[in-house]
Amino acid sequence: MISDAVKQRYQSIVASGEGDPAALARAAKQGDLAATADLGALFARAGFVEPATILDVYDAAAAGWFGDAPPPVSLTGGSGTVNPALWQPFWDFLDDETKMDAGSFTMRTADLGKFVDEGFPKRAGDASLAYPGVPDAVSQGWPERFQMSELASCPKGSLGAEFHSQIVDNNFDLEVLDRDALGLAKLRPPLDYLNVRILQCHDLWHIVGGYHTTALHEVGISAFQLSQFGHNYSAQFLAFITTKAALKQPQGAAGLLLEIILSGWRHGRRSPQLLGVVWPDLWNEPTDKVRQRLGVTAYQSHIPPDLVEQLERASA
Repeated sequence: MISDAVKQRYQSIVASGEGDPAALARAAKQGDLAATADLGALFARAGFVEPATILDVYDAAAAGWFGDAPPPVSLTGGSGTVNPALWQPFWDFLDDETKMDAGSFTMRTADLGKFVDEGFPKRAGDASLAYPGVPDAVSQGWPERFQMSELASCPKGSLGAEFHSQIVDNNFDLEVLDRDALGLAKLRPPLDYLNVRILQCHDLWHIVGGYHTTALHEVGISAFQLSQFGHNYSAQFLAFITTKAALKQPQGAAGLLLEIILSGWRHGRRSPQLLGVVWPDLWNEPTDKVRQRLGVTAYQSHIPPDLVEQLERASA
């Protein structure tokens, strides 16, 4: 169990925004788990309270982690408040040792997102619109559904054919979750568009961005998505798993996780905006040509993409 003192410190940082993310990231890289937990709290502030701080906190953390000069940041402003109802389910989930499949973990993490204050949806939408290219993408209107029949007819080696194979071979849905069942059309703009677009493009971005469908690369692409447009769920997910790694997982897990998160973040920041790409126009082109046309380089890391799966097999 996590001590009351640790919980109180964490909750205080989420509420106040006090802390230097670059310094915390430098300390975390040296194995300081207390600093990692404090950084997780700043991530949680960005995810659950002040989404306008996402760019600042992650840019500064990445600079500290990779040894660059950090930009000056202040994370203590804003009109948001912590919803007190967040903490019981947050700590209960963190303490839960039950092994969950990816879908169950996703749904339980997403459920934490309802514990925000009344003004949070507007702040989240406004924060996303501050990202380059997002207003232009949103102006395209409600995204039309991709069609499996169209993907199935694409030539071998093309982006469309690779996307089709990924969906079929892994028994995925073409959209991660059903946009209608989730009622996304009822969300306030631009969150309606952004949430539909992420369901539609998440698995596609795995391919274009060079992310494997492994546990570590799901973390990496979450950071990529966050850096592209401040994706709300990604911010909450990354805050939660960073905190869990600091407080509940073996020594070394937190550093591994932050390396993937912050390298994925930088990859997204250095990639062009993909939100508004008209993908059906590119289905028939080879994937490497699509990357070249869009100016995207595939994600690279010195950490094996299937490291988690390797460790699980070794311990079975």
